[in-house]
Amino acid sequence: MTQLSVNVNKIALLRNARQGNTPSVVHAARLALNAGAAGITVHPRPDQRHIRHQDVNDIATLLAEPNFRGREFNIEGNPFLGEFLNHCRKTKPDQCTLVPDDPNQSTSDHGWNLTQDLDRLKPIVQELKSLGIRVSLFMDPDPEQIKRATNTGTDRIELYTEAYAVAHTQAGDTLKREYENFAAAAACATDLGLGLNAGHDLNLKNLPHFITIPGILEVSIGHALIADALELGMTNAIKAYLDILA
Repeated sequence: MTQLSVNVNKIALLRNARQGNTPSVVHAARLALNAGAAGITVHPRPDQRHIRHQDVNDIATLLAEPNFRGREFNIEGNPFLGEFLNHCRKTKPDQCTLVPDDPNQSTSDHGWNLTQDLDRLKPIVQELKSLGIRVSLFMDPDPEQIKRATNTGTDRIELYTEAYAVAHTQAGDTLKREYENFAAAAACATDLGLGLNAGHDLNLKNLPHFITIPGILEVSIGHALIADALELGMTNAIKAYLDILA
């Protein structure tokens, strides 16, 4: 079964609109875990626009509780910015997903260009692995770039799925073409021995078709899931996604 990691950034964004701790990021993460999510994802950015430094520590503490043993903590972000690596060194999450986002981006919008970035990523990947952390690189569905990923020593890649999500709203030949692009990229990763994650703009409508692609170990979903939770409630939203993945 493909695992679901729930990204709680949007909970933090809503909380930060006012003073105080409502809604609570930790409580939302606890609800997700109690509903059956396999893990929690956070994407701390240097400006702390949503996830704050303390949130990373608090969620690490939550996941260390005995009743959540076996659930995973995934910290994603740009390893060349802010406190990202210090968060990883301190909390030692189960997985770090390295993302080439710019501080001015509202959200991640492209994968790594390993023609340019391989040499500077490699020592970071090795350091994280030496801490016992599984490493995943955020990648476009480009087999040539995915082939380069093996030279970093990464354990997995996470396919950036926005192109598929957009195509799903158009259907027809556009969707068929994008689905085939992602299936080819997934097959390339699997053939190279890389684990396969996926995320960005996946939702209840487009996820069922996407996960027919073989080999997807984990999907990380935040924005759409939190939007669904406004209508369904957090627990029911989690269960709706788990029903698809099952």
